[in-house]
Order: sequence, then C-alpha cells, then structure tokens
Amino acid sequence: MKLTWKEKVSYGLGAVGKDMVYMLSASYVLYYYQDILGVSAIAMGMILMAARVFDAFNDPVMGVLVAKTRTRFGKFRPWLLIGTLLNSVVLYLLFTAPPALDGNGLVVYAAVIYILWGVTYTMMDIPYWSMIPAFTQGGRERENLSTLARSCAGVGSAVITVITMLCVNWLGQGNERVGFQFFSLIIAILFSVFILITCLAIREKSTVDVEAPSVGQMFKALVQNDQAMTVVIAIVLINSSIYITSNLVIYYFKYDFGGMDWLSSYTLFNVFGGAVQILSMMLLFPLLRRFMSSIKVFYVSFGMAIAGYATLLCLMFINLQGVYMLFIPAFFIFAANGILNVLTTVFLANTVDYGELKNDRRDESMIFSMQTFVVKLASGAAALVASLALSLCNISRDTESDVPVAGGNVVGLRMTMTLIPIVGLLVAVFYFHKKYLLSEQKVEEIAAQVRERRERQ
Repeated sequence: MKLTWKEKVSYGLGAVGKDMVYMLSASYVLYYYQDILGVSAIAMGMILMAARVFDAFNDPVMGVLVAKTRTRFGKFRPWLLIGTLLNSVVLYLLFTAPPALDGNGLVVYAAVIYILWGVTYTMMDIPYWSMIPAFTQGGRERENLSTLARSCAGVGSAVITVITMLCVNWLGQGNERVGFQFFSLIIAILFSVFILITCLAIREKSTVDVEAPSVGQMFKALVQNDQAMTVVIAIVLINSSIYITSNLVIYYFKYDFGGMDWLSSYTLFNVFGGAVQILSMMLLFPLLRRFMSSIKVFYVSFGMAIAGYATLLCLMFINLQGVYMLFIPAFFIFAANGILNVLTTVFLANTVDYGELKNDRRDESMIFSMQTFVVKLASGAAALVASLALSLCNISRDTESDVPVAGGNVVGLRMTMTLIPIVGLLVAVFYFHKKYLLSEQKVEEIAAQVRERRERQ
C-alpha cells in the first residue's frame, strides 16, 4: 500500500522538529558556553569530542534495544516518543546553565548535560530514520520519502540558522544568556508537538520480524555490510567539513567581518543560505533528478560545495564592502549541503535491503544507529577543530566585536573555515566513488530479490 498524504506530511513534520533541535545544539552550543559563559574553547572542544566517543558505545546499544522492542504500537514509535520528551527537557537544561556555576563547575555541568543530550537524541533519532525502510517498499517510494524527510529536516535546520540570534536578542532584550534559555524552551515544546503528530500518524508496514541480535552480532552484520560502511564514512567526512564552517561562521561575522552591525549581516547571510538550502532540496534536487541518476547528482553537489568554498576563500581576502558578495559562495555551499543531506539518507536506506540479502537479516536499527552516531561524531570532530582554531587565533568573548582581530589570527580563522572543508570533501568524493556500488538498477534488483526470498520463507 502506498504512503498516504497524511503519513508523508506527519513524517516530514517530525523531521522539522528533530533538526531544529539538532541544529541548535550543533551550531550554537560551542558559542553559548565559550563566547557567552566564558568556558575555555579547548575545554568545550574536548567535551564535545568526548561525548562522541561515549556515543560509540551508546548508539549501537540503542540500536539493539530498538531491534528487541515488541509492543502493540510497533518497535519504533515508543522509543521515538520517549526519546523526544527526554531530549526536549535536556535541551532546555543545556542552554540554561545555573548562574551560580563558574570555572570547573560550569565545565562539569556542560559535560554531563551534553552527554545526556546525546543519549536522549539517539533514543529518538534511530527509530525515526529506521522507520523509512520499515514502512516503504523501496525504490522510488523510499527515495521520495527520504527526499521529503530531508527537505523538511533542512527546513528545520534553516529555520534555526535564520532566526536563532534574532530571537535570542529579542527574548533576552540584549542578554544572550537569558535569550538562549527562553529560545531553547520554545524549540523544545515545538519539537515535542511535532514528533507526537508523527507518532500518531505513522504505522509500520514492511518490517520483517526476526530474532533480536546481540550487540556482537549487530556489529558483525554491520561490518559485513560494506555499502553501509561506505555511506557512513562519507557522511562523517561531509558533515565534518560543513559543520566546521557552521561553527565558525558566527565568529567570522562577529570578529573578522566586524562592525557594530555584524548581527544584521550574519542574519541576512543565514536568511539567504537557509532559503537556498530549502529550495535546493525541494526544487533543485528534483530538477536534477530528471536529467541524471542520484549518484551523478551526488557528484555534482560535491563540485558545487568545493567551488563554493574556494570562492569564499578568495572573497575573504578582498576588501568586502557588504555582505552581498558572500551570497555567491553561500548559494553553492548551502545548495550542495541540502542535496547531500537528502542523498546520503537515500543511499543509507538502500543498504538495508543490501544487508538483508547479503547477511540474511534486516538490520535497519543498527544501520541507522550508525547514521545517528556518525552525524554526531562529525559535529563533535568539527567542534573540536573549531575550538582549536578559536584558541590558536586568540578569539574569545573578551575580543571586541566591533574591532577586527589581528591579521594572522584572521588568516587562521579563514583557512580553517575553507581549506579544511575542501580537503574533507575531496577525500569523501574519491572514497565514495571507489567503494559505493548500489546504482539505481542494482537497488531495484536487490529489492526484487529480497521480496522473492520473503515469499519463499
């Protein structure tokens, strides 16, 4: 049975809320603790990276728990709802550090709450994405739903990118600490409402009931799924590259681009970029798919992103009089990011059928737990690189925002934002081209073989 309009809209709405929460944490937790509260950039970088190491153990365990779940509401929805409610509470606490804390106490608080945020986010993110192969039949239906979900996720990310600093300044009346507290509360409430709608509307259709595996069996199955490993490694490289820029772009506008009106320039840049990212997923991606395969679109997107970063690097070394010239690289980078987010989810979903055919078991929870882990790993690695750059460039809350920082420090910030992402993207595209085998024709063949095997059983 094909997906209904209600199911598609409800699932997409959940993606909006989910990525609003993720983008708020991924893009602003370093800024909140380092630039507003005064925690050392190095300390924050170590905390964010240590949390990802913890996730290496937590995420696969969560995948096993999801796989073992058997309720009348299905295996995914109970975890999706519980994880969302818990994550909403922790998100609020993450951006509501007690005023009495400072020094080591603030570092400990940040470490504990951020790890809890990662645990509860995993609790709902794995079942959310695992539902794609669980209630689609593969092929174009799966790709279309993945496109819709990623487009909606892009909307959520773009909304946070566009409105966060505006809302923080308005809600806090110029006090960013208070502003983040109220803003995180609003986002947490919206997140819970959106996921509740998803849980009420979605029903599992095609999940195959198999004996729940042990952690060891799940790791073995994942390692044996070479295509899943190829996709998750590509995701790490892509997201790490892009997150480095997203972590540092606010510092570029505040301390390099400079000026008293840096916030308006930063907001305008993000409004443009967010709109481009949304339109790229909703319009540009479907347009390109009419003329080329999904894999070719993937390579085109890499070319766009690399060209955008190269252009951004060049523009940073000329005397810019306004923000509008930065729209040129922003178009290519944001558009590529939107399309790559859609396609990596499609490619990862395709590896579920591949793994079932190869290993004789359907491991959607483990495969999508890897997506959850690697996306968070990428954000942690990017935050560590960004924090090291801030420390080496002597950029902190004590730096005057209306006075550009020293020349050598400016160069370091600019190079980190552009050259490192270019290298990461080049490695990702060459690795993917060499290892990924699941063309559209191959995916259809595998889906047909899986259906035949089920019918014989």
